[in-house]
Amino acid sequence: MKKHALSVDFHWEKWAAEAADLKGLGKKTAARLLFEIDLIHHFEQELLRLKNADAVWGPVHSSVGQEAVAAASIGPLKKSDKVLGSHRAHHQFLSKALNYVLRDDWDPGSHEWPQEAQEVVNRSFAEILGLAPGYCGGRGGSMHLRWKEAGFLGSNAIVGGGIPLAVGAAYAEQKLKSGNVVVCYFGDGAANQGAFHEALNLAGIWKLPIIFFVENNEFAVGTRNDDACAVKDISQRAASYRMDAYIVDGQDTPGIYRLMEKVSGDIRKGGRPAIVEAKCWRHYHHAGDVPGSSYGYRDKEEEARRLALDPRTRFPESLLEQKLLSKKEISAIDAAAKAAVETALDFCVEGDDKTLIKEALWPDPATAGEGMRSDGSELEGLPYIDDDYSGPRKKARYAEAISLVTGRWMEKDSKVYEFGEEIANFGGGAYGATKGLPDRFPEQVVNTPISEAGFTGLACGAAMNGLNTIIEIMFPDFALVAGDQLFNQIAKARHMYGGKTDLPLVARTRIATGVGYGGQHSMDPVALFALFSGWRIVAPGNAFDYIGLFNTAMHSKDPVVFLEHHSLYTKSFEIPENDLDYCIPFGKAKIIEPGNDITVLVYGSMGERCRKIAEKLAEQGVSAEIIDLRSLDLPSIDYDTIGRSLQKTGVLAVVEEAAGAQTIGPRIAEQVMLRFFDYLDAPVGCISSLNVPNSVSRRLEAAAMISDEEIEEKLKAMAKRAWR
Repeated sequence: MKKHALSVDFHWEKWAAEAADLKGLGKKTAARLLFEIDLIHHFEQELLRLKNADAVWGPVHSSVGQEAVAAASIGPLKKSDKVLGSHRAHHQFLSKALNYVLRDDWDPGSHEWPQEAQEVVNRSFAEILGLAPGYCGGRGGSMHLRWKEAGFLGSNAIVGGGIPLAVGAAYAEQKLKSGNVVVCYFGDGAANQGAFHEALNLAGIWKLPIIFFVENNEFAVGTRNDDACAVKDISQRAASYRMDAYIVDGQDTPGIYRLMEKVSGDIRKGGRPAIVEAKCWRHYHHAGDVPGSSYGYRDKEEEARRLALDPRTRFPESLLEQKLLSKKEISAIDAAAKAAVETALDFCVEGDDKTLIKEALWPDPATAGEGMRSDGSELEGLPYIDDDYSGPRKKARYAEAISLVTGRWMEKDSKVYEFGEEIANFGGGAYGATKGLPDRFPEQVVNTPISEAGFTGLACGAAMNGLNTIIEIMFPDFALVAGDQLFNQIAKARHMYGGKTDLPLVARTRIATGVGYGGQHSMDPVALFALFSGWRIVAPGNAFDYIGLFNTAMHSKDPVVFLEHHSLYTKSFEIPENDLDYCIPFGKAKIIEPGNDITVLVYGSMGERCRKIAEKLAEQGVSAEIIDLRSLDLPSIDYDTIGRSLQKTGVLAVVEEAAGAQTIGPRIAEQVMLRFFDYLDAPVGCISSLNVPNSVSRRLEAAAMISDEEIEEKLKAMAKRAWR
């Protein structure tokens, strides 16, 4: 047996500061780092006190013990660099925000504390307490902090959920040629999530300007990292993703600072992305101020040994030894940091024990439902087109129309990028929806690995950081693989971060029912996406509508999902001959067949099916009005058109090809009965396929799917008021 030793392209180092590194910081930088460490510490201790007094609603994941990690790792960054954090991110947020507002030459030993910096502490306290002056209006609280202007793009309560977003932010920085670096902070637990691996793979493939900073505090809640991770050092995983890796002691303040200077500088010069693993220590249990030994997964001796190495003790002692600061200066810095926190506390609370929230700071309850979507101002004045357009037309296949209008946007805007599996192959993707685009826009049509969570999160982060993104989810069932990114991240971001986060993102997906793809490739996801009101949902039934709705979606600052039925891809439709820029408004249905006896609501491929069924019903004396909803998210249902139709017909049916539990008909029916009860002569009927996954068997699939004959019989019965 022949054997050959193999090696991996992996640069891995462990860093530790020496006396010269500490001296090299200089007095101003050392004093500033100490000030931040002290401020973060006092901030966290006050939060824990307020939590114990029930003044904080929800958990407090404090960074006590990890203060120096944030101060020293963010200190070397530029103001324009971007940072994302996890659920434990108060320290990172404060450090990034303070470094943004403070002058580069600010020295706590010789300069006054500016009001802009005090406002950072005030507003950070307010946000975590759920108050209106907070950066997200109190909606984000402790785990969802965001201040875009300062470069803090968001902290995230889903363990590992923000890592793909950070990769997207780095992708945007790379394409915009900003020269900025993105730093993504997370804990040891996140490194075991699938999103971690998908995201790092994408960063390695495209050599993105990102540092994955692992705060390895050895425990995910109460599970020791040795019991949860197959490698001792998380940074070792960089070997799999074409990036460099470093280990540093999380209590080594100058070591962290020097390392981040080096790594961020290398990346700015074109170096590879990197993992930095800080071996640190949280003083308390996962949340709250109770030590881990109280829960049995640590012992008191270990805690005492670790506390002796705490950077609030170790760093000032080393500054004294090197004569960078005196005892008096160190005490003055601590007092100034504590005073800033006390001022912020007074801003938010009152009472003898300072635990009573100031009533005037609570958000107005009337605003609880606001900010789920953009206010729509970006959609005003668009070149909307009437459904009875009478200008010159030409024929185009549905898939061709997708490619035409996508190409038009890439032609107009170099910040438009599309991501998906195989979309740059075969001359235009698996379905021809990007035909010709890879040759015309090779940088903007981006093949991805089979990595739905990774590239969906990347598109989200890029959209939040300056790009307009499109993703193709090859089959709707695969949306479940990317469920966290689609529904916890994209769908909730605007509202969660205070109603101010734009998400110019379009998701496209192909509904492949009726072609034998089976139970895991044949889902209609309309009801799934409709559960999350941050999404707009459209289902164009022809090429004309597709172009108009796509243009509106690309102008929108909200995420929009396009449901594309496979049966439409090869069909030809008329579109305007010389216009690819027209728009069709969201929330406007279209009557595709007028009638007087029954109102039939449809979308997508069901429009043409039911129009033909209406012709057969007319031969039997039944006049059916067919309405193509086009917009399917529940806030956009066109009830005005539905109501006018019901005044004529008195009876309504919602016809969907989807399996019963995957339909939106029952939810529309509820609203129709609430709004138009007096118009109805009978209960609303919901017609759909069997409530089972599609079978691969041709005969069984046909039996499960609703047929034209079944639809015809049910509509006729309803029109004659014989529905049961």
